[in-house]
Amino acid sequence: MNIKEIYSVYLEHSTICTDTRKIVKDSLFFALKGENFNGNTFADKALELGCSFAIVDEDIDFKSDRIIKVDDVLTCLQDLARYHRDQIKIPIIGITGTNGKTTTKELIFSVLSTKFKTFATAGNLNNHIGVPLSILSIKDEHEIAIIEMGANHPYEIAFLCTISKPNLGVITNIGKAHLEGFGNIETVTETKKALYNHLNANDGIIFYNQSNDILSKLEKTCKTFSYGSVDSDNKGELISSSPYLVLELLSRKGHLLVKTNLIGSYNFENVMAAVSIGHYFDIDDMNIKKALENYIPSNHRSQLIKTENNTIIMDSYNANPTSMKAAIENFTNMTFKNKSLLLGDMFELGENSDDEHRNIIKLIEDGTYTNIFLVGNHFFNIDSSISIHKFEETNQLLEYLSENKIQDQIILIKGSRGMKLERCLDYL
Repeated sequence: MNIKEIYSVYLEHSTICTDTRKIVKDSLFFALKGENFNGNTFADKALELGCSFAIVDEDIDFKSDRIIKVDDVLTCLQDLARYHRDQIKIPIIGITGTNGKTTTKELIFSVLSTKFKTFATAGNLNNHIGVPLSILSIKDEHEIAIIEMGANHPYEIAFLCTISKPNLGVITNIGKAHLEGFGNIETVTETKKALYNHLNANDGIIFYNQSNDILSKLEKTCKTFSYGSVDSDNKGELISSSPYLVLELLSRKGHLLVKTNLIGSYNFENVMAAVSIGHYFDIDDMNIKKALENYIPSNHRSQLIKTENNTIIMDSYNANPTSMKAAIENFTNMTFKNKSLLLGDMFELGENSDDEHRNIIKLIEDGTYTNIFLVGNHFFNIDSSISIHKFEETNQLLEYLSENKIQDQIILIKGSRGMKLERCLDYL
């Protein structure tokens, strides 16, 4: 079958499955392969569990007229998504950036949903598999879509733009992350700005933070809308972030105070991106305010959690040098006593790892904290001039916390996903 023929099959079923543990009846099963699995070996099980067709790229023992063989399943999935995208006549907003992609996506979704039937990437399905799956999840009833795009290697955003083909776009920021794959910040910048390149070449629309020097200097030959605190198209002012972010918008109805449930001054730019896009789509300012104030962060992204003994700022979903520095600086500026830090290693930094972890230790040496806990091999092996509790792995920290009760503290927990620092909650 060619892509057009497979698309006809897709239209009859429209739901895609890639995991036999999550089969949806009458869906299409794409037998993807990875380092530790081969979906081709599960094609018969997928059909048995209720899939209408299984798309494979290897000869399998199971014979059925519901098996569709292609040259490469992943390429087929991506090509199918491109074909579907070409049939969709709605605006698609592309979002990328080093930090804040998912929060910005969810804020924009909250704002746009006050007026439109809006689709947004589920969770962080933002890679070469997640983006095609997201595009193929856009249905006839949707009026606008928001597609998150991530990258940990050069050229990935350019490739994802060939699939999602956004009409509008936001780069949240550009910073140090995935340096193991990128090598340096210059390559990160080149990779991220591919979104601008796509929009410039296709008469798109760029929304950007005018206060961000890197973003302001990137070439923008298409229509642009700026946001920020000074001389931008969409103006806002940070009022407070201790602990929740409060800002004032200079709206069409005058000065409008917005009290969010977000932790961290660094979320100001994410909120302003949502405001800017809301204004572009002519959403009423009071609806924008309501949408922003009703948004509750989840999944350990800058969540404020009160336990029986402490108040936790849980930001353990992920970490890189840029986001770690921003979280610590924001925490340091909070007007609270009895502050403690619990930080985990930052992953995927390659040869830059020691230097970046050393920079974080130097940063926290200048602060005043009741307790400092550092977890992971990278932090463990770097010397410090102040007293710090260091642990090579999270289990060692949990053992310490179980024997040494921490009480009446406000605690910032920040680290890469692989550190699983959310496990500390039960001991705090």
